[in-house]
Amino acid sequence: MAGRKKPLVVISRKLPDAIETRMRELFDARLNVYDKALTQPELVAAVREADVLVPTVTDRIDAALIAQAGPNLKLIANFGNGVDNIDVAAAAAKGIVVTNTPNVLTEDTADMTMALMLAVPRRLTEGAAVLQGDGKWAGWSPTWMLGHRIWGKRLGIVGMGRIGTAVARRAKAFGLSIHYHNRRRVAPATEDALEATYWESLDQMLARMDIISVNCPSTPATFHLLSARRLALMQPTAYVVNTARGDIIDEDALVKMLESGKLAGAGLDVFQHEPAVNPRLVKLAGKGRVVILPHMGSATIEGRIDMGEKVIINIRTFFDGHRPPDRVLPSRV
Repeated sequence: MAGRKKPLVVISRKLPDAIETRMRELFDARLNVYDKALTQPELVAAVREADVLVPTVTDRIDAALIAQAGPNLKLIANFGNGVDNIDVAAAAAKGIVVTNTPNVLTEDTADMTMALMLAVPRRLTEGAAVLQGDGKWAGWSPTWMLGHRIWGKRLGIVGMGRIGTAVARRAKAFGLSIHYHNRRRVAPATEDALEATYWESLDQMLARMDIISVNCPSTPATFHLLSARRLALMQPTAYVVNTARGDIIDEDALVKMLESGKLAGAGLDVFQHEPAVNPRLVKLAGKGRVVILPHMGSATIEGRIDMGEKVIINIRTFFDGHRPPDRVLPSRV
């Protein structure tokens, strides 16, 4: 890139300092020092001027916005694995390449999934709240704050990709029986190592599991995949954990089932209308029926730096005239 004009890279949110410093060295980088989400007019101004846009999951890069892109915009280098926030087909039609940051958040997200899987049945947040409240704890009692063990329970994983497989590895170590539903069956060696049972029918799996973990991507095909009808198939003693995307579950139906006692509990790191959180979920969390977290599944320093490094590699590779390693192609319908 020496001797050439540096590309103008507009970054929609504040990134780790090390990544921002490197971006300033390599590109004409326009940072978001205040870390406030760009407004729609600001996004329009960015796509009209930039050579590269670096959005995050909170930025909606839809067809209407892409239609307003200037002739210089050639790359949308998403700071994130999922690209459900970007109309990839509209970008491709306008000659704009889209990249993402896969394979760096697998272990972090799987860790958080396992944490929620433990927190809900074992009532961890309820126990912490007792000590953080008035501080009046009477001491240990044989029948107080009883939860449920997860050892020996059946875990059903919806989406056995990299994250789902990483969750399965952790869950097996905790003594859970591994079951999964996926578009395609995983390799026999993986099944054997995890002692995993494949269910072609999601409905049949849901009806037989003690815990359901949602680990599939958000696509038009997975919108409300766990619908009211499917949630009703689950046992009243079952738990749901979601660290994928909020719109994969019909949130209103989930809330109703939790309120009526038709499900034992839920652990949610994502919500259907983020950043808004259903006040009924907040109320359920206060009663110990739900553990809710503010989309923290991938929030590790190491993960964010790895993501930023992938963004940099994708930009450099593209402007060196090569295919970026993490290019995302439009889905075939």
